[in-house]
Amino acid sequence: MRWRIAILVSAAIAISYLDRQTLPVAVQAISRDIPLSNTQFSLLQSAFLFAYALMYAGGGRLVDRLGTQRGFTVIMLFWSLACASHGLATSFAMLVASRFLLGMGEGGGFPAATRAVAEWFPTKDRATAMGIINAGTAVGAVAAPPLIATILAYSSWRWIFVVSGGMGLLWVAWWRRSYPPANATFARISGQPPAEAATGSRSDLAWIQLFRIRETWGLVAAKFLSDAAWFFYLFWLPKYLYDARGFDIKAVGTFAWMPSAAAGVGCLVGGAFSSYLLRRRFSLGVARKAGLGISAALMPCVILVPHVAVSWAIALFSVAYFGQQSWSTLVMVLPTDLYPRGVVGSVAGLVGFGGAMGGIAFGEVAGYLLDHGVGYGAVFRVAGTLHLMAFLIIVISIPVLSPLHWAGRVNYQGAS
Repeated sequence: MRWRIAILVSAAIAISYLDRQTLPVAVQAISRDIPLSNTQFSLLQSAFLFAYALMYAGGGRLVDRLGTQRGFTVIMLFWSLACASHGLATSFAMLVASRFLLGMGEGGGFPAATRAVAEWFPTKDRATAMGIINAGTAVGAVAAPPLIATILAYSSWRWIFVVSGGMGLLWVAWWRRSYPPANATFARISGQPPAEAATGSRSDLAWIQLFRIRETWGLVAAKFLSDAAWFFYLFWLPKYLYDARGFDIKAVGTFAWMPSAAAGVGCLVGGAFSSYLLRRRFSLGVARKAGLGISAALMPCVILVPHVAVSWAIALFSVAYFGQQSWSTLVMVLPTDLYPRGVVGSVAGLVGFGGAMGGIAFGEVAGYLLDHGVGYGAVFRVAGTLHLMAFLIIVISIPVLSPLHWAGRVNYQGAS
């Protein structure tokens, strides 16, 4: 049952990445009807990410309140309808509105996924489970370019959003049929001791208490930096191939899936590597931080992208996508390692909020620089260093990685 749950949640994440990739991949076709500058393109992504950031935090709280089953149902219904609404857009303003609504819905996806992992998997299996779930990002991103190219070959770009939104509605029916409500068998299923399950039942802690804990700040700051780079790669790769490499929609459909496929491998390898180290009796801190450090060390390769042939550029992007999603898998599992179940959704939401805000900040800077004559080379140089800084923050803010002594930390911090 547990691994079926992981696959089910992974399918939801795949749909979310298909939905968010629809606009970047189809931007050339959309621009024929609704002209878009680099600055306007970055504003569309910022509208998505701003709503995504707010709902990532709020969505985590929502899932903690409603439970994983009901919370994920509400979230998926909302974002699927928001995705379909893009097909009705006739102006830049309407695209902004649809993008904002899509971000509101999708912001709750990963907090719900993180909570599902906390509910169903013991510590030794969580990284592997999160790797399977996070691999859904690659499935959606891999499917997007060829699927969009196929739809455009036979119909209008508007049908892209209708089809992807419809997939989300089908998933809701699957989810409601397959996911059992959380119940008293949790401790037996997850392998967690009863004490953790009991303390994990609390979902009424104020966010201010979470922010009084150093580890929360460390995770938020690290995610701010690493996702600044990730959202730039995710949203701007097709546009970079259009603008700097002269690709058309057919070429993007042929080649742009390759880095995303490498990302899927990174999800699985990062999670499996950490779980392997735990099975070999390495400490939790070593198992997580070794994977994070290796992943971060791969990321500076993107600095070379503007200086090599296009085939090598795709290869370098593939290495970066591999490293990023190996990194992301392990960062997303850290809240389940540190915090009790009842606040995992809230913590994951706050961490995701930080990541989305990083994506907004760097995306706006990238759009401004590219519209004012600064080339992609400078942007890639900055992006290539962000994961290294994020890893340093994790090492400093979480010197010992182990479950927090929750009552003592909250009482102490609350008195400070």
